Amino acid sequence: MHKPFRTAAVLGAGVMGSQIAAHLANAGLTVHLLDIAAKTGKKNELVETAFKKAVKQSPPIFFSEKIARRVTLGNFDEHFHRLADVDWVIEAVVENLAIKQELMARLEKVIRDDTIISTNTSGLPIREIAKGCSESFRKRFLGTHFFNPPRYLKLLELIPTTDTEVKTLARMKWFGELYLGKGIVVAKDTPNFIANRIGMYATMFAIHAFTEGRYTIEEIDTLTGTIAGRPKSGTFRTADIVGLDTLMYVLANLYPVIPNDESQEIFRVPPLLRKLVETGTLGAKIGQGFYKKQGKEILSINPRTFIYESAKPLDLGNIEAIAKIPDLKERLRTLYQDTSRGGEFFRQLTLHILAYSTRRIPEIADNPSDIDKAMRWGFGWELGPFEIWDALGYERVLADMKAADIAVPEKIEKRLHKSEDIAKPGKIYFPPVTECADDFCLPTSPLTTGINLAALKSDSKNILWQNSEAALIDLGDRVALYEFRSKGNTLSLKVVDGLAIALDIIENGNYRGLVIGNDNANFSGGANLAEMAMLAQTHNGQGIADLIVRFQALLQRIKYFPKPIVAAIVGRVLGGGCELVLACPHVVAAAETYIGLVELSVGLIPGAGGIMRMVTWAADKAASESPQDIQPFLRKVFATIGMAKVSSSAEEGVELGFLPPTTKIVMNADSRLYVAKEEVICLERTGYIPPVERHHIMVLGRQGRAILEHAAAVMQQGGFISEYDNYLANRLAYVMTGGELSTPSLVSEDYLLQLERESFLPLLQQVKTQERIAHILKTKKPLRN
Repeated sequence: MHKPFRTAAVLGAGVMGSQIAAHLANAGLTVHLLDIAAKTGKKNELVETAFKKAVKQSPPIFFSEKIARRVTLGNFDEHFHRLADVDWVIEAVVENLAIKQELMARLEKVIRDDTIISTNTSGLPIREIAKGCSESFRKRFLGTHFFNPPRYLKLLELIPTTDTEVKTLARMKWFGELYLGKGIVVAKDTPNFIANRIGMYATMFAIHAFTEGRYTIEEIDTLTGTIAGRPKSGTFRTADIVGLDTLMYVLANLYPVIPNDESQEIFRVPPLLRKLVETGTLGAKIGQGFYKKQGKEILSINPRTFIYESAKPLDLGNIEAIAKIPDLKERLRTLYQDTSRGGEFFRQLTLHILAYSTRRIPEIADNPSDIDKAMRWGFGWELGPFEIWDALGYERVLADMKAADIAVPEKIEKRLHKSEDIAKPGKIYFPPVTECADDFCLPTSPLTTGINLAALKSDSKNILWQNSEAALIDLGDRVALYEFRSKGNTLSLKVVDGLAIALDIIENGNYRGLVIGNDNANFSGGANLAEMAMLAQTHNGQGIADLIVRFQALLQRIKYFPKPIVAAIVGRVLGGGCELVLACPHVVAAAETYIGLVELSVGLIPGAGGIMRMVTWAADKAASESPQDIQPFLRKVFATIGMAKVSSSAEEGVELGFLPPTTKIVMNADSRLYVAKEEVICLERTGYIPPVERHHIMVLGRQGRAILEHAAAVMQQGGFISEYDNYLANRLAYVMTGGELSTPSLVSEDYLLQLERESFLPLLQQVKTQERIAHILKTKKPLRN
C-alpha cells in the first residue's frame, strides 16, 4: 500500500508552476509555492504577483476561492528551509539546464531522505537535471510532465530515468490516478516525450499545408476539428490559444535534438511563424495571431501579404453532410474515403500521423496504447492514432501507406496484425512490446477503482430493464445502475417513466440499492426542452401539469426511498438534472462537476422541487429560524438561481447548496461509479435509514419577498438583467417566500411544491419564454429578451 502525499512544494511560480500548485491544493495537499526573491523591495513580490495573476485566470484554476488558502507563498532566499517538511517537490523553474542542476544540488541538502523530487520540464533531458546528485536522490527523482491547464487536461506523463526506483514510479502513478485524477502514461526520456512529439508533428503537417498554399486556415481547422473527433479549435485556433511564441520555442528546442528522426525537417520553424513572432503577433493573448477578430468578423492571416482577410468559402466537397454523421468511426471512414479536396487532406494527414506514430515505437513509448492514451488525454482527441487506424481498417491503411510511399518500419509492421482473440470481428490488435527500449520498464494497468460499464452492457444478462432512452443495469453485488441514454442525457418522458419502473424493480427485488449515473462526460442537460416546447405549442396544459406532478412525486420518492440511492455525477448537471441530484440523499461527484438550476435562462423557474430544496438549505444554514438569520442565505439562493449560476466544480456545488455536505468528491471521474456502488453497499450494510420527511420549513412571507424583489429591481436598473428577467425573478421570489403568506411561517414540502407547479405552467405559456426555449434549441445559447 502506497502512502499518499500530504504536503508538496512547487519551485517556480510561472504559468505552469502556479497552476500545478493550484491543482495540488485542489487535491487536498498543503502546498508551498516558491520563486526567486525580488532584488529590491519586498522579497515575495515576484511570487505574489505571479500568484495573483494566476488566481484571476479563466477558467479558474482552483475548485473554489477558499482552496487558494492552502497555498503558502515564499521565496528561495527566506523560505527554502520549508522544503525539509514536504513529501513531494516539483521543480518548474526556467528551462535552463544549469539553473535546474544548481537548484537540485541545493535541494538535496534540505529535503528528507524519503521526499520524492520531480521536474516538469518539457524540453530538457530528465536524466541530465539530477546528474550531479547522489544515488539516493536520483532513485527518488523523475519527470512529471503536466499539461496546460493542469486542472482540466487529464494527461500526466511520468518520465523515469534509469536510476528511478520502481517503487517511486509506482507511487507516483497511484497518487496521480487516484488523488490528482490524471490519466497516467509512462514515457521515455526523449524530446517532447509522447503527446507533444506526436501532437507537434500533426500541427506542423497542417501548418505546412497552409504555408504551401494548398488549403486555407479555415479549411484546415474544419478538417482538424470536431469532424475528426478533435477539439473544435482545430489547428490554428489552438496555436493562437497556446501562443505562437510558445509554439516557436518548442520547435526551436526540438529540431536540433532529434537528428535521427527521419521527419526532422517538418519541425523546422516555418518562416511565417518566425515572422509573426518577431513582429509581436503572438496569438490570442494579444488579440491576433493566425486569426484576428475585427468587429464581429473573424479574419485570418494571408501567408504572402501578412494582411488579415475575410474567410473564403470552404471548398471541401460534401463536408457538411459528413459532419452530421453521428458515429465518429463511421464519420472518419466516410471522410477518409471522400474524393474531394477535404477527403484528400484528411487522408494524407491521417496516413502521415499514423505512420509517424508507428515509427516512434519503441523510441518514445513501448506500446501503441500509450500513444493513443497520450493523444486522447493530452490533446483531446476522441480516438488515438492506432484507434483511428483500427476504425479505418488495418489492410486499407497499410496499403495506402505503401501506395503513397510512406515508410513503416518492417519490425513494427510485423507486429501489427489481426488477432483471433479479439471478440470484435476485424478489430486490429497491436500486441505490446515484450522488451523495453532501455533498462527501465513498468507494466501499465488500468485504474483499479473503475467500472467497465461498456463490458457490463455488452452482456444482455446484466440488462435488467431498458427502453430506447434508459436502462437498468446490474453492477453486481446486488447493486443496480439507472443509466440515461437520451440525447444530451435529458430527462425525457421515457427517462422519467423508466426511472419509476427502475425504482419499482429495486424496491421489490433483492437489491441493496441503486446508483443513478452514466459513463458519459456529462450527467444530464436537464429537462427535454423540445418535448416541453411541443406540449406548450399544442396548448396541452394538462399534459404539462401531469408531467410536473409525476416528476415531483418521482423525486420525492427518491428522496425518501427505503433503500439507498446514490447519484454518480460528472460534467454538466443542469436544470432538471440538478433537481434530480438535489433529491438524491447521497452523491458521489467527480471534482469537475458543473451543477446549477439554470431554468431562468430559458424563461422558467425550477418546477420539480429545486426551489423547495434550496429554500430548505437556506433555512438549515441559518443559526435560527429568525427571519434575520435566514435572509442572508435566502438572498444567496435567490441570486444563485436568479442568475442561473452553475458551479465551477463539485466543491463549489457544495458551497452553493446544490450538493450535500456529505458528497464524496472524487478527483478521477473514472472512479465515480465504483465509489457510488461501494457507497450503496456500505449504507445498506450499516442499516440504511432514509431521511426524515420535512413538514416544517421556515419561509419569510411578503416582507421577505419585498427584499428579494428590490434586489432584482436594482439589478434591472443597473442594466444587468432585462425587464423579463426581473419578471421571472419576481416569480421566483414569490415561490421562495411562500406565496401570499403575509408573515414568516412554517410550511410543508408539499406546500412549496404546489407553488412551484402553479408558477411553472403559466411561464411556459409566455411568448418570451417560448422564444428563449426556441433560441437555445437552435443555437445552444441563452437568449436575454
